[in-house]
Amino acid sequence: MATRILIAGAAGQLGSALLSEWRGGTGPHAGRVDAVGVGSAEMDVTDPAAVRAAVTRFRPRIVVNCAAYTAVDAAEADEPAAHAVNAAGAGAVARACADAGCGLVHMSTDYVFSGERCAGADGCGPDDPVDPRTAYGRSKAAGERAVRSAHPAAVIVRTAWVYTGAARPGGGDFVATMRRLEAERESVDVVDDQCGSPTYVRDLARGIAELTEVLAAGPAEPGARPGPVGRTLHAAGGGAATWYEVARAVFEELGADPDRVRACRTEDMPRPAPRPRYSVLSGGSWADAGLTPLRHWRPALAAALAAP
Repeated sequence: MATRILIAGAAGQLGSALLSEWRGGTGPHAGRVDAVGVGSAEMDVTDPAAVRAAVTRFRPRIVVNCAAYTAVDAAEADEPAAHAVNAAGAGAVARACADAGCGLVHMSTDYVFSGERCAGADGCGPDDPVDPRTAYGRSKAAGERAVRSAHPAAVIVRTAWVYTGAARPGGGDFVATMRRLEAERESVDVVDDQCGSPTYVRDLARGIAELTEVLAAGPAEPGARPGPVGRTLHAAGGGAATWYEVARAVFEELGADPDRVRACRTEDMPRPAPRPRYSVLSGGSWADAGLTPLRHWRPALAAALAAP
């Protein structure tokens, strides 16, 4: 019998990719899951009664909470709106899951870190100090605390710099935007002093799918390595890059001259919310939990741009 999994925020980048992974019939996890995707109309995470009703109605084995307020700059002017979804909403989902006895995977972000270089040589680990410098980051950090308090067995997954790469009008994620601008402009200015972990959304979806399979399988055998239950894990593309390096790689993959991408500083492009200067996420915790590391960002980017 297929495992019933409820995806909150199913219309977003990751939610859509998860539905495709489980329903598409081509991925390694297709056919093993009865995936149900809901948006705010069916499960408004800011309404605890609506959350409880959805969990009661769908009776999932596991909930993957992708619902989030992600307007990083807008949150600076309306932090309560971000907290309503990312903090109070996350807590409501966690309490409903705990009361129903179902598992929870809660998605979080690199913005919970200050942006200073972390202790690990390969990036920030789950035990590095959380010290967000933005309203969005504060709301997500508060959500992590609410989830851990309400549902100690929940798995919190932080990720970073997620992109689809899809060529669609109107912009979209960073890679999609660079893809569009390559066709529209002679040159593009991109910051070269913010370093992070570019993450292809399909790779992330496959990682989350594998995680839910491990959770659905139940407790590990005695003596086995610690599994993911009750832990905070980092799932992001391998390696590290600046936005400038990612943009140059996009141009290269499109057969364009990467020198059309020009480096600039963060100060040259001021934004309402300060971006982390360094938020590379170490994949050590993910591998330690027995999960398959996500691909290095460079081949993943090539795959994203080659995807139909």
